Amino acid sequence: MIRIGPAGWSYPDSPGHVYAAGVPARFDALAYLARYFDVIEINSTFYRPQPPRTFASWVRRVAPNPAFRFTVKLWQRFTHERAGPWTPEDIRQVTEGLAVLRDEGRLGALLAQFPWSFKPGPPAKDLLARLAEAFRGLPLVVEVRHGEWGYPEHLDTFTGLGVGIANIDQPLIGQSLTPAARAAGGVGYVRFHGRNYEHWFAEREDTAQRYDYLYTVKELAPWVERIRTLGATGGVADVYVITNNHYEGKGPANALMLRSMLERRKVPAPPVLFQTYRESLAPYAEPADEASEPSLFSSPPPETR
Repeated sequence: MIRIGPAGWSYPDSPGHVYAAGVPARFDALAYLARYFDVIEINSTFYRPQPPRTFASWVRRVAPNPAFRFTVKLWQRFTHERAGPWTPEDIRQVTEGLAVLRDEGRLGALLAQFPWSFKPGPPAKDLLARLAEAFRGLPLVVEVRHGEWGYPEHLDTFTGLGVGIANIDQPLIGQSLTPAARAAGGVGYVRFHGRNYEHWFAEREDTAQRYDYLYTVKELAPWVERIRTLGATGGVADVYVITNNHYEGKGPANALMLRSMLERRKVPAPPVLFQTYRESLAPYAEPADEASEPSLFSSPPPETR
């Protein structure tokens, strides 16, 4: 199954772009977006492990959509803070919460995102081997950004470890990993970061500027074919496509366009998001009639996205 959705479900710029600006404080953006998407990538777990009770809350809030899965970014302790080895306690803090998703059938993949500076070589491959061992039994996917990882001898590392590799769209500056349809570890994974060349490597840029990019249909079309290729790859049970160009709802808008292009039909869209990107979305989506749907305004207070 191919699932397409955004990274995160609530940003400071989401009101007025993804959903109405005047929603009450108790509005549940996760439950709302789970009406329209079958996957959302959790970002907060990159900054700190989340307790099992938080994962349980997330599961409850997507209950109406049986096809829904979460993908979860791995704590940066394992990917960016590499001065010293991680501990069994570090692993426990991560896996306790993931077990909730796994046991409920809601865990799509665990994403270990490395920076561009993470280059192939014996130390890097040793770290990947230890990572695969630490999270054995979980659907682990690794994102690398340096172009040298695309060489066959380095790609074999992922196959040998039984972990997936994320296919990414990013600004192609210098030695950056180029677009492809690579699959390993039984999971296909695609991430769209936008093509904001001006701000991608700039110092002191915030994430809003870096991920402020709306893909055109022409830019998405080659990826539709790559995603189909991943879906037809032997041994791949599921494909997850995540739009990380989140600023002002551009990621959700592009996710709807991709889904429509893959399914060759118009798909329902959040009305506010449709109006925000009407010109881009009109050929691919229709605003949903939400008047008859249960209100989410009385849902539990939203927790970390």
